[in-house]
Amino acid sequence: MIVLEDLLRDRGSRYAASAGPVRTRAEIDAFLATLRDRRKFAKATHHSWAAVLKEEGPLKGDDGEAGAGAVILKMLEREGLTDTIVVVTRWYGGVHLGGDRFAHVVTCTR
Repeated sequence: MIVLEDLLRDRGSRYAASAGPVRTRAEIDAFLATLRDRRKFAKATHHSWAAVLKEEGPLKGDDGEAGAGAVILKMLEREGLTDTIVVVTRWYGGVHLGGDRFAHVVTCTR
């Protein structure tokens, strides 16, 4: 598991990105559980994620950050990256970011 913390800050919100190998939905769930077991990540507001599995196809999750999983998925598909999960974590800072949140998801996914 690769975890890059405090990649971006904007109006009180903080972002991190995590990635690792996965081959099944069960491994995705285990990856997310391991991430949430970290004290700091357990307090996060959103864990948006996506993965393109060779056996199961594309999967994504927004975790309340509508559209974020689709943004990550599109980037993974464009790069042809399979059997890898990318998770963008956000700690909400109290100010709505509007469309800027999608730019932040793209930056963190890169």
